[in-house]
Amino acid sequence: MLPLGTSAPDFKLPDTDGKTVTLADFKDKAALLVIFMCNHCPYVVHLRAGLAQLARDYAAKSVGIVGISSNDAKNYPQDGPAKMKDEVKSAGYIFPYLYDETQAVAKSYRAACTPDFFLFDRGRRLVYRGQFDASRPGNGVPVTGKDLRAALDAVLAGKPTSEMQAASIGCNIKWQPGNEPDYF
Repeated sequence: MLPLGTSAPDFKLPDTDGKTVTLADFKDKAALLVIFMCNHCPYVVHLRAGLAQLARDYAAKSVGIVGISSNDAKNYPQDGPAKMKDEVKSAGYIFPYLYDETQAVAKSYRAACTPDFFLFDRGRRLVYRGQFDASRPGNGVPVTGKDLRAALDAVLAGKPTSEMQAASIGCNIKWQPGNEPDYF
């Protein structure tokens, strides 16, 4: 896992409208949440309404949010840019959803699964890398975003995040053949 305190790795990726979005685009935000996600993973599908609601709830609170799909679109076309655009509309996402075609950004973040959450403070130091909440497909626990919301609230209040951070659980990123990272 990317160590806490790590500076946010840079990115420059296209969104679903073809507009380039960069890390610097969020420079005025008090916090930045980077979410590695995709369209088809049952864990992301399970959280999608909660993700959309979280974005709406924090839109006016100086939190930048960006979703990134790094899945191999050749072998998983449902996660490619055309379907991502449909997903933004269908899910009601108000944050940019970017496509990492080379998977280099996923590797720089040491992303492993979808969803995978990385929260950075104003100085763009990693303060949280964990689960949305304890809800999983089929476990009956309501989707609330409790863990991530607590981390976001701490950052916005200028307080440290909890040291108790449960790793995110989901589907493995679908790596292009021969492009698998060395951190597994």
